[in-house]
Amino acid sequence: MLKICQSPLPQSTLSYVAFRVAFRQTFDEILAQHEAVGTSDNSRGYLREVSFLQEVAPAVQLELLASTWHKHVSREIHQSDLVDESVIYSACETTARLVESRREYVIEALAGGPLDLTLPLDAYFARELRLLYLELPSQGDFLLVNQFLDLDPEMAIDCKLQMGIDPQRMTPLFDALGRWRISPQMSKWLRGLLTQTETALVTSNLSRYLAR
Repeated sequence: MLKICQSPLPQSTLSYVAFRVAFRQTFDEILAQHEAVGTSDNSRGYLREVSFLQEVAPAVQLELLASTWHKHVSREIHQSDLVDESVIYSACETTARLVESRREYVIEALAGGPLDLTLPLDAYFARELRLLYLELPSQGDFLLVNQFLDLDPEMAIDCKLQMGIDPQRMTPLFDALGRWRISPQMSKWLRGLLTQTETALVTSNLSRYLAR
């Protein structure tokens, strides 16, 4: 179970759809980018929704999503950090946007997964995806980080404290930006989100591309 403050992220069809579609969209971007000969890597992944994290390596974005998903479906209680909250927000927003603009893609992304779903992918469903995050008691601090980047470090800390933001909570966000490799635990974390065949395909392709 993943808790944001004292409220658990509901383990529901909505959370499964948000995480799975966001994962698939980012993985498909990675595949398309590496199959395009002679182009630079400009794939941005689902974390494009959070300005501070939009430069996180796409493969690392997938691992972060897998880690947050694992906490979400775990029997143990996990308290969220700002990376978890960023992942949830971005997954919900990305999937809601795709429901509104690329409904057929969402249907394809859900097909063949661990859950066999028939859903009304309409404007109401997109609204429900956004409410999944917006109804949680998060302060959205991860959306404010960019405001402090141009400030003197001591001034930035003072501003964060004045706004009620614990500077220590920002550390995982900076750590995510500096990472380029994925954890070998990622395959285990994807249980319930991808099938075993899909997981093998993902890890095989990511290993191949990261080795280049």
